[in-house]
This record gives sequence, C-alpha cells and structure tokens, in this order.
Amino acid sequence: MLVGVPKEIKVRESRVGLVPNSVIELIGRGHEVLVETGAGAGIGASDDAYHAAGARIADSAAAVFEAAEMIVKVKEPQPEEWVRLSADQILFTYLHLAADIPQTRGLMASGCTAIAYETITDNAGGLPLLAPMSEVAGRLAVIEGAANLKASAGGRGLLISGVPGTSPAEVVVIGGGVVGTNAAKMAVGLGARVTILDRSVARLRQLDDLFGSAVTTRYSSKTIVEEVCRDADMVIGAVLIPGASAPKLISKSFLSEMKPGSVLVDVAIDQGGCFETSRPTTHDDPTYIVDGVVHYCVANMPGSVPLTSSEALNNATLPHVLALAEHGVAALERDPHLANGLNVRGGEVTYDAVLDAMRDVAA
Repeated sequence: MLVGVPKEIKVRESRVGLVPNSVIELIGRGHEVLVETGAGAGIGASDDAYHAAGARIADSAAAVFEAAEMIVKVKEPQPEEWVRLSADQILFTYLHLAADIPQTRGLMASGCTAIAYETITDNAGGLPLLAPMSEVAGRLAVIEGAANLKASAGGRGLLISGVPGTSPAEVVVIGGGVVGTNAAKMAVGLGARVTILDRSVARLRQLDDLFGSAVTTRYSSKTIVEEVCRDADMVIGAVLIPGASAPKLISKSFLSEMKPGSVLVDVAIDQGGCFETSRPTTHDDPTYIVDGVVHYCVANMPGSVPLTSSEALNNATLPHVLALAEHGVAALERDPHLANGLNVRGGEVTYDAVLDAMRDVAA
C-alpha cells in the first residue's frame, strides 16, 4: 500500500503522522510511503531523514492526497484537506467528529473510510490511541494553568507551589481518567493541593490507592463541582465520553462565584468543551477572560511538544497503521477494536455518538 503523510496545517501544529522509525517499519514490510516536504520539521526530522528511512518526498499536500491509498495524520482534516479525499482512500487520524459537524459532512461527501484514533479500543476497555496524548495533555494542563495564574497573564498572581509561609494553589481536576490522573500527578509534584472528582466510585478507590493522602477524592455531582470550584485557583476539565460531545459542568452564571483570576483549563475542548463558556483557542492566542476567570482552551495542546507527542503517538498507532497497510479496510473485520475506530464509510456515519450529535444539530 502507498501510505501518505501530509504536513499538518492546523495553527501551531507541528506533530507528524509518521516519524522516520515508523516509515522504516512500513518500508520493511514492502509498503511505500510518500511524505510531504517539511512534514517532520517540527520534530527535527528533515526530508533527508525520511528519504534515508525509505520514503519518497512530495513537493505538496495535493500530491500526497492524490497518490496515497491511506492518509495518516495527527489532527482532524481541515476543509482544504477533506475536499482532497476520495472514496477509495482510508483516512487514519484523530477526528473528534461529534464536536465538528462540518467536518463530518465533509468526510461523508468525500466517500472515504475515516478511522478515528480516539474511538479505537483494547481488550481492557481502554482507548489506547487516545491515552498517549491524554497523558501529554494532562501534564501540560497543569503547566499551562500554572503559567496563567501569573498576574502578567491575567491570573491571581499565585505561585502554584507557594513558598514557606504561604498557601499553595487549590487545583480541582474534574475527571479521573488518563488526563485527570496525569494532571493530578503533575499538580501534586508541583506542590499544589489537589482534589479529583469522578462519577465512578471504583475509580475513586483506585485514585485513593494511587495517591493516598496527597489528593482528596470526591464523587462528582453538580453540588460538589460548584462547592470545590468556588474555592479553586485552577480547574482542569478532563471529562471524556468516547466519541461524544463533552458534558457542560460549569455554567456561565457560576463564573461570578469563582475567585477572580482563577484559571479554567479545558482539555475536553476537542469534544466541544466541558465548560459552558469554553471555545477553541490556538497556541498563538491561547486564553481569554470571562467574568474575571481565565480560560485556556487550546484544541491541540500536545502540539506544543511535538517531538514527545509524535513519538508517543506513533508507539500506539503503528500496529494499526501496519494492519491497515497490509489488509486495507479488511483489517476492520480482522480486529474488532480497530473496527471501533470506524466513524465514516461510503458517505455514511457509522459511529453512534456522532449520529446522536448530528441529530441534536438537526433538531
């Protein structure tokens, strides 16, 4: 199979769908790889490095989309990309379609087979291709939140760790999954006082076992969310419903009850965001303030650390890339977990949560 890797074009997105080591694996199994010139620049991988790995270099994205049988990306295709897809192509990337109906319709119109990293499952019931970016995003959420607590960024002027004789930041993490756990690890490591909310008692027990007295765990309800967020200096939204839009956990009307200069970091923004006042931002303009509360809602947070992110992502995606290259769409029949990644095929949406989102928009 001819596998194509276009350069990512989302603002400040420097990750790449295949790193040179992954190209070597594909070439070694008899496949061809076509990489757009400059695609790996953000991770320090030159065209020469890809050529040495066995790839051919294309002078444009158009050339990649025209020739490739499978397109491997990182971020969801932008409008100028989805119009280049065709019915005989496989698209393998993050999609987050429930929060992006225009993209959904664009993929439907293309006729392509679109497989989403974020809905592929594993034997443990996890989301293995979402996990590495969730780990990165969870840790970055605390770093970015701490930076925005500075007065110069509009925050409270608070050092997350405090110093002897002063109070550290109160950090609330809503959601105890991969993002939330990694955010809590980072916040605890930086010396914050941390509260984790989740709606699974079993998960709360696991978090208690993991962190001990270093964190406080609470069952998540509307009353408890408002109680702990009222006193928080930083709130990290880390709630995920696989493939679906994120629930809105903090309303606009509640912001006036929060501390002026407190920070909301919405890691669920790819899924529509879990705060009512959330809207996607970019690395160029990452924050805005509503009712005195700083909002950080960058939709591709791991893109700011592209080398770490690309390597971690490829570790998870490569087995599936190899399976699709070897068997094409028949790989979906061979692996039910990979089949769970199928979101659009032949002009039809195949994933229930995306269908529900489309019905909501139509209503």
